[in-house]
Amino acid sequence: MKKIKIAQIGTSRNSHGQGIFDSLKQNEAVFDIVGYTLPENEREKFPEMMKVFEGYKEMTLDEILNDPGIEAVAVETEEIYLTKYAILAAEHKKHIHMEKPGGTNLVDFEKLISLVKENNLVFHIGYMYRYNPFVIDLLEQVKKGELGEIISVEAQMNCSHPIPTRNWLKTFKGGMMFFLGCHLIDLILKIQGQPERIIPLNKCCNLDADSEDFGMAVFEYKNGVSFAKASANELGGFARRQLVVSGSKKTVELKPLEMYSRPEGSTVLYTEKMEYTKPGWLEFGEESRSEWFHRFNFMMATFGSMVRGEIENPNTPDYELELYKTILKACGVE
Repeated sequence: MKKIKIAQIGTSRNSHGQGIFDSLKQNEAVFDIVGYTLPENEREKFPEMMKVFEGYKEMTLDEILNDPGIEAVAVETEEIYLTKYAILAAEHKKHIHMEKPGGTNLVDFEKLISLVKENNLVFHIGYMYRYNPFVIDLLEQVKKGELGEIISVEAQMNCSHPIPTRNWLKTFKGGMMFFLGCHLIDLILKIQGQPERIIPLNKCCNLDADSEDFGMAVFEYKNGVSFAKASANELGGFARRQLVVSGSKKTVELKPLEMYSRPEGSTVLYTEKMEYTKPGWLEFGEESRSEWFHRFNFMMATFGSMVRGEIENPNTPDYELELYKTILKACGVE
């Protein structure tokens, strides 16, 4: 199998640049890493993030874009620059893996979508829950009607961020809803489609930071109300990240959505699930736990399969645009 020549554009302190580059290295049978570039002074801004690149060639952006042998790029800059560099990659006809959710400008994102469609490129965004084994199974159950009529989705992705990170959230309208809530909105859209109304409820907690560090949005549907919540101020929030889908035939709760194995620092994860199918107050449900999985390895291997034409991306460019617009509405962007 011919390896895909790939390069990475940028990294960041708060997102997944390190994890993605490490995953490219671990997928050595799929990818041939040509090099990386740091176009927004990342070396100076994030010196602690540089170790992952050791032993690989640092290149200029132009070298990457103009090398016809490089088939794909991973765009992992800070969020505000994502769409900018993805557009450049699309203009140079590179397949794109991009950090979520994109930059902050809708017009630019629309241009990006137009380019990837025009040039018939793979456009793959790093929503890692799309590759969680229990989320995949849950979405398939919903599709088959095993949950019945969907009444509500409750999605939470909380954590306890330090003050510098919470102040950094001022970069985006909607703060935490843009930064992490985007993952949850993706799941809600996949389960229920477009809502009848979106009510953004993003707030500042006024705990030594002045950003919208409490993200929340309500989604109204004909059968009920769903919500996404992403707090940067919740002790124990990572362990309480959850997805609860309530239907007329079954309720499925995934909590924690992800939990790290020990020893601390491992990238191996698991998910726990409860399924409820019987009426009554004393329904204890059925409990199960996923096999261990890596947060990014399956995701990037699947991207490789898309680039080679072995599978199609189920998340079309048009869907990604619809999702992006929904995220902006949930962030309170008019």
